[in-house]
Amino acid sequence: MGGLEFAPAREDDVAGIEALVREAYEPYVERIGAEPGPLLDDYRAIVADGRATVVRRDGAVVALLVMSVAADHVLVENVAVAESERGGGLGGRLLDLADERARAAGVGEVRLYTNAAMTENLAYYPRRGFRETGRRVDGRYSRVFFSRRVDRGDR
Repeated sequence: MGGLEFAPAREDDVAGIEALVREAYEPYVERIGAEPGPLLDDYRAIVADGRATVVRRDGAVVALLVMSVAADHVLVENVAVAESERGGGLGGRLLDLADERARAAGVGEVRLYTNAAMTENLAYYPRRGFRETGRRVDGRYSRVFFSRRVDRGDR
């Protein structure tokens, strides 16, 4: 197997991104009772906006990070890793990229949220240094919010 390539997503990655997101999130449809938000996103627009980073192995998209920069934090909108790549630390590496983006933007926090029904994530994020900051219903989704402080490198 070839090595991993981390790169900004390109338009020709969109089909691979959509397939990866389906693989990652469709198993939660029954548990949540609705399609998770990432299944409804417009990945062509996200890629065009420059908010997506992909990880490719042998040219195939095997992981995705979608993030945006706000005035005081970086918001991780989506992290998805192909089943074949799970357990190898790739998700953690993508979250570390969000930290790098926060440092580059001069903000000291990375935020994200997950669905309360995605219990695997509720255990995963605290192991990666995130602390739960709140819970609320957002439309048809019960969301759990997390935050992680980032050393901005200006001290």
